[in-house]
Amino acid sequence: MTASVSVQEGRIGLIAGNGRFPIIFADNARKMGLQVSAVAHEGETEPELEQHVDWIHWIKIGQLNKLIKAFKGDGVRQVVMLGGIKKTHVYSTVRPDFRALALATRVALWKDDNILREIAAELEREGISICESTFGLEGILVEEGPLTSRQPTKKEWTDIRYGWEIAKETGRLDIGQCVVIKDRVVVAVEAVEGTDGAIRRGGELAKDGAVVVKRSKPQQDLRFDLPAVGPRTIEVMASVKAAVLAVEAGRTVMLDREQLISLAERAGIAVIGITRDE
Repeated sequence: MTASVSVQEGRIGLIAGNGRFPIIFADNARKMGLQVSAVAHEGETEPELEQHVDWIHWIKIGQLNKLIKAFKGDGVRQVVMLGGIKKTHVYSTVRPDFRALALATRVALWKDDNILREIAAELEREGISICESTFGLEGILVEEGPLTSRQPTKKEWTDIRYGWEIAKETGRLDIGQCVVIKDRVVVAVEAVEGTDGAIRRGGELAKDGAVVVKRSKPQQDLRFDLPAVGPRTIEVMASVKAAVLAVEAGRTVMLDREQLISLAERAGIAVIGITRDE
């Protein structure tokens, strides 16, 4: 969604997952003069979000009917979906209502994108549309080129290019957005543990000098699951002596940019934004 999209009644809905992504969005939306109605997930969404929105409704993962009623009650007709849900929590804390269970029977392949598209279709049947998650975030999308003073070496560029193609395939298969490479060997692929877990696992196996590549899926629906990195990404990389973070320019959100770059500079980690045809 871009600023040219009309937001009805000056209100925008936010389906909030974990991390700072939802908070940053809420702050930006309110600066644009919008009121924000958030549906937050217990055990996932930061409680701090309450201080950054006009209305907030807490639900358990899977309470789809409660989510729809909350937005309709607040007069919201357009929403964004930001922040992740830990896949490990889906197995342990999900509480699907009858509406969610009915939706599950319509999902042919149990993959993230299929589930999210079906949720979007269910909301649209109720007159609620999900907009692109880039709305209000134009200033924090990663740009092309080096973002740190240290740039990747020739050897590291070889791993970046190799990892770029591997990440394209893991994304196409809806496995994960992040891979960890060392000497043209895949040492970790993001799965249910998430990006930080994959970096930690891959870095420990690589010992040092690992290259981390993160990109959107080839078939990425910009309404869902936009790649994001933040200071925590660099902290995890530094803890395992990883060397490079390469992310997709224009489609990756960089949270707390100044802090991320400062941490990377101190750790000697090269951070670079690359394009789809790199």
